[in-house]
Amino acid sequence: MGVSVAPTQAASPVVCERFDALGSDGRHARLGIMGGTFDPIHIGHLACAEQVRDLFELDAVVFMPAGDPWMKRGRSITAAEDRFAMVKAAVQDNPFFDASRLEIDRAGETYTVDTLRALRAHYPDNVELYFISGADAMHRILEWRDATELARLARLVAVSRPGYEIDDARRRYMLTHAAIRHVSVIEATALAVSSTDLREKVRSGRSIRYLVPRVVSDYVENHGLYRGGA
Repeated sequence: MGVSVAPTQAASPVVCERFDALGSDGRHARLGIMGGTFDPIHIGHLACAEQVRDLFELDAVVFMPAGDPWMKRGRSITAAEDRFAMVKAAVQDNPFFDASRLEIDRAGETYTVDTLRALRAHYPDNVELYFISGADAMHRILEWRDATELARLARLVAVSRPGYEIDDARRRYMLTHAAIRHVSVIEATALAVSSTDLREKVRSGRSIRYLVPRVVSDYVENHGLYRGGA
């Protein structure tokens, strides 16, 4: 009689399903990290990530929904599992994109430097990290935990958005301060869409179709999100 062997269970990914092994072949690779609350993710996020991927010739972009973002302390945020599910569905059809649970599975408040340390420990040195964030958030980078370490862990990409102009004063500040002088400041072509406005539209019973991917609008509808408040 043969010996019964239990099937081997696949290990859970450290970062994400698609790109955990990036760089394991020894070749140079560029990985973009798109941080944000994504409450909900919308076409502006996706368009921005695709433009940065193309401009910097990134091999992949991982969307990193924040677990308990310290910058939004005291504000009501949709459950992390719902935000992750929407992001996962929204990026599924782009082979260069994936979603990561790294931040939502980590206990305590979310800090970018902790995420970048974890990524730097996971990936070999031949994988170059690019952290992508809105220029409005990046302008406050000196308020971030261990700000001076960020530029040593990843290349920082600050992306403008409609309604937030990168004026000369902000640009000089971002490019000359010792902590962030290696920030790449770009002005991406994006629609004037914001998660705050989308939540208000849903709360008011208005349509968000074409402002988010169809899978996201379906998720919002099916799970009754954003109906009880902004």
